[in-house]
Parts: sequence; structure tokens; C-alpha cells
Amino acid sequence: MRMRLLSLVALFAAAGPVAAHAQSRPAAAAVDTAVFAGGCFWCVEEAFDAVAGVVTTTSGYTGGRVANPTYRQVSAGGTGHVEAVQVVFDTRRVSYAQLLDVFWRNVDPLTPNRQFCDVGAHYRSAIFYRDADQRRRAEGSKTQLARSGRFKQPIVTEVIPAAAFYPAEEYHQDYHNKNPLRYKYYKYTCGRAQRLQEVWGK
Repeated sequence: MRMRLLSLVALFAAAGPVAAHAQSRPAAAAVDTAVFAGGCFWCVEEAFDAVAGVVTTTSGYTGGRVANPTYRQVSAGGTGHVEAVQVVFDTRRVSYAQLLDVFWRNVDPLTPNRQFCDVGAHYRSAIFYRDADQRRRAEGSKTQLARSGRFKQPIVTEVIPAAAFYPAEEYHQDYHNKNPLRYKYYKYTCGRAQRLQEVWGK
């Protein structure tokens, strides 16, 4: 009996620190990733950089069949890739549904294979879902928009599975901050703000 009691004491003594360690373990970072294509990735990156809770944005290429594509290859067409932005966000501060709202308000969802002055399949608008929940929310937001009565034309923005994402060249990253004057000139002459106002209002 004494030996059994000592064994139990030893067992609890060994388990105690482990249990305490498990309770004190910090919670995992509540981050997730989303991928959106809405024409020129400079502009899409700027839109999401302004959202509280977004941790990082990365301009890049996705959805195509060429590994490690260059800007020259993608902009020439034929790779199947689109210009896109990978958004890492803190789910405790901003939800995927809120990011979808930001996305819709920053694209022309009515024009296929084009966004503003940028023409071609590599500038088409798309939501790349990473799991079943993102797919459900993305398709639901598109359906809700289609049924809202806001538009007479069909919504052509694609909702498709995420594929390999290739970061663009460094000079494209954070372009709106690195080259503010050139960026503002491009954005204005491309007619992005003007068309967004036509589609969504002020």
C-alpha cells in the first residue's frame, strides 16, 4: 500500500509541471491568408494596406501554369497567371468577410478580362479561396451582390481555388509608398477612381 501511494505521488508530481506548462503555453497567432486579384496589384495592395488588422500584403502572380513567372512574362499574356495580392491578416481584428467587402469595393466586377485601363486576362478580377470556409464566404458574397439589384449586368469576377502564389519582383512591392508621385499619376490616368465611382457611387 505504501509503495502504491508513493507511486501515485510520484505520478502527480511528474504530471504537475506538464499540466502547468500546457496551461501557460501562449495561444497561437490568429493569422490567416487571403488572395485577391483586381487588376494592377499596386492598387489592390494599397487598398488592403489601409485596412486595420492586415499584417502584410504581397504583390504577385497566381492561377497560371508557369513556375516562377516574371512581370514581363505575365504582362505579355499566355502564362495563365493574374496579377494578385496575398493578404495576411489578424482574424482577431478583421474578418475574411470584411476583406471581401473591401475587395468588391475596389474592383469593377462587371467587365471581363480587364480592370480599368489594364486589359487582358492577366488583369481579370478573382477571389482565390484557400479552404472550404473561404469558398463558402466568397461565393456567398458574390451571390448576395448579384441578388442585390445593384447591377443589371452579370458579375464576372471568378471565385476559384488558390494555386501557387509567386511574389512579384521587389520593385513592385509597396509601390504606392516607394513611388507615390508615379503611382498617383498611374492610378488617375488609368481611370480607376472614376470607374469605381461609376460602379459603386461615392
